[in-house]
Amino acid sequence: MKRDLYDSLLQWKNSKNRKPLLLQGARQVGKTYLVNQFGNSEYKNFISLNFEQNTDLSTLFDDKLSPKVIIENISLYLGRKIEPEDTLLFFDEIQAAPKVLTSLKYFQEEAENYHIIAAGSLLGVSVGKQTPFPVGKVNFLRLYPMTFAEYLNACGEEIAAEKLRNISTTEAFPEVIHKKLLKHLKKFIFLGGMPEIVNNYIENDDISEVRKIQNEILEAYKRDFSKYSSETQAVKTSDSWNSIPYQLAKENKKFKYSGVQKKARASTYWPTIEWLKSAGLINVTYNIKTPKLPLSGYADRSKLKVYLLDTGLLGAMLDLSPEIIIEPTALFKEYNGAFTENFISTQFVAIGFDKTYYWTSNSDAEVDFVIQKQNKILPVEVKSGLSRNIKSLRSYSQKFNPETIYRLSPRNFMRSGDFINIPLYATSYFKNI
Repeated sequence: MKRDLYDSLLQWKNSKNRKPLLLQGARQVGKTYLVNQFGNSEYKNFISLNFEQNTDLSTLFDDKLSPKVIIENISLYLGRKIEPEDTLLFFDEIQAAPKVLTSLKYFQEEAENYHIIAAGSLLGVSVGKQTPFPVGKVNFLRLYPMTFAEYLNACGEEIAAEKLRNISTTEAFPEVIHKKLLKHLKKFIFLGGMPEIVNNYIENDDISEVRKIQNEILEAYKRDFSKYSSETQAVKTSDSWNSIPYQLAKENKKFKYSGVQKKARASTYWPTIEWLKSAGLINVTYNIKTPKLPLSGYADRSKLKVYLLDTGLLGAMLDLSPEIIIEPTALFKEYNGAFTENFISTQFVAIGFDKTYYWTSNSDAEVDFVIQKQNKILPVEVKSGLSRNIKSLRSYSQKFNPETIYRLSPRNFMRSGDFINIPLYATSYFKNI
């Protein structure tokens, strides 16, 4: 399956200022598959070392962190010579071997001709306290679950994906095409964007097998809670994680610490939310009352919404029945639109809007997402049904006079004055419109 990040890997390979690359992302988003595909396609030789599968591999880095010694050790272990210009070295799951991460600094300083990609699922929470981080010595990329655009390509809908990718107007699609894309979108929201799940469904067309894999991924995450934190913290993390789907299912989706434990305080559970965020398992959007640049400077971090990294996992945690896919718009509206908002969050983060906010006024008006694109502020309301109501957007517009206001909904493309409706399935291409 082609991932959009592949092109970024090519740019990294050909860059004159190339450094060892640190590829981050949550477990099961496809990091290993992507690098294996890239290494085997773009290099004469590809060497992959997984430090979680084989813990003894870390001893290759024990003597000293000299790149020359490390390369000699790897060569002896594999029984083959390593040519720097024609070889990609892949250090996988390096959170299990902190010295490997530290070694990237010395590769950048002393052996920059080697092409190295390192990947880790929980680097944000497993290193930095006791292990020196190679600040300024590595390039960064982050991989997220598949976007709807990537899903379309995987399903053989390359023409539809290309049409959406090149769209720059708001001219409505023919109704039959609009309905076809909505049908694909409903299936994608149920499946989610984990590559293993998407690939399994395409090959087997078996929803029951999909749910089994989703539950296995959730179980792996729970094991990570214990593996990479103390026993007390693991309990807090598990409680917080389990509360998210039910907090999203409420009409008011603001995350409340009392929704984790009664009488819980922010000071007790805020670090847990940061842990989940650093692990790449959640996306957080903060409240703003005054949308001014930069948005981060006006955020109220005591008020937040928390979304899961993947709608398929959200459905598995809520035990959503697959029959809902058949209904025209039921999935979008289920649990007060929880799946629709969560879907928008995942797509925005994946296309580069990694910092999102929501706006509220004292008169109960709320705009679900406020995002910053260069020097512009874009207000975006999300509708899970076919309602034409944009009362909150108009309230925002009267107060702050934005150039354009946006609604993402199951409706077709439409523009009227300063208002643009974008169908949910085009969210991955929001930057183009």
